[in-house]
Amino acid sequence: MKKSRYTSIEEEHHPEAIRRRLHAPNKVQTVPDAILGGIDGCVTTFAVVSGAFGAGFSASVALVLGFANLLADGFSMAVSNYESIQAQQEHIDGVRESERRHIEQVPEGEREEVRQIFRQKGFDGDMLERVVDIISQDPTVWVDTMLTEEHGLQTQALSPLRSAATTFAAFLIVGMMPLLPYTLAALSATQQFLASLTVAALMFFLIGMLKSVVYHQPVVQSGLRTLLMGGAASGLAFATGYLAHAWFGVGI
Repeated sequence: MKKSRYTSIEEEHHPEAIRRRLHAPNKVQTVPDAILGGIDGCVTTFAVVSGAFGAGFSASVALVLGFANLLADGFSMAVSNYESIQAQQEHIDGVRESERRHIEQVPEGEREEVRQIFRQKGFDGDMLERVVDIISQDPTVWVDTMLTEEHGLQTQALSPLRSAATTFAAFLIVGMMPLLPYTLAALSATQQFLASLTVAALMFFLIGMLKSVVYHQPVVQSGLRTLLMGGAASGLAFATGYLAHAWFGVGI
């Protein structure tokens, strides 16, 4: 196992493999949007289910409230994610344009910025000047260098629409799962809630496992952490519904 893994790493670092990887276009990452939408969707609908059960509402009320929140919150979250990504892209574009103007108006000042940036990285003397000359020869490379090194911004393009669509789809698909037991009229209210609880717990754990695979984290630990966070949010919703029923007589 160790030998095959080492061989795989060696192959990934072969000059030709490195060349293909570095020249390949940057892919827009949608996994974080899917994870965010899935977790929030499951928390949202199961929180409604927990609150309704704690308050003593019927299954039909829990189902209606759950689907209403699923659609409204999912759309709201998708729009918010779209606006957030769009704002990031506009900020990057603005900084990029500003750096282009600075290079045109004060090229020596911008060269000095490059010089000081790479001096901090350990370059000095003729090597430092050669680095400055090479970077400043290509305006695109020059601007991208200033974006990443001076401003700490990424240079790859963002996709607000794709991020919003991914968030909305994950929110709906995962968020719908805890509501499915409430469509089974043969189950009692307690059985519906326990089934919904089991499904929600499974969703939280699976999302945590997916996150661990993508970001190379411990699988069980990541799954349990996501499960605990989702369970805490759902527990607060249940307690709120229960206390509202006990204190104010809300419910059936």
